[in-house]
Amino acid sequence: MSSSQLLKGILEGCLLAIIAERETYGYEMVEKLAAYGFTMVSEGSIYPLLLRMKKEGLVTTTSKALPSGGPKRKYYQLTPAGEKELKDFEVRWSAISSSVDNILRRNQS
Repeated sequence: MSSSQLLKGILEGCLLAIIAERETYGYEMVEKLAAYGFTMVSEGSIYPLLLRMKKEGLVTTTSKALPSGGPKRKYYQLTPAGEKELKDFEVRWSAISSSVDNILRRNQS
């Protein structure tokens, strides 16, 4: 299984966590993901996910003009439903990562 296949299931939760820090825009999210080690994530891979998250009511967007002129930038914020989904993701991830860690550690001894 490739890293991108593993990432598909957790990227939404990671984006929710980044957006929860403060409102942010797509390129900034990709930079933050890379800073956390997700260097394989591109803007092209997160925008369809962000669009789906918006349709599901997990995030809202606000367009803001840049101080330097240029096109407006779309900022994402969590909705209450997005905050709840993030909490649910944290619980699911904790259980899954703990189980995988236990299996991998058992196989190392």
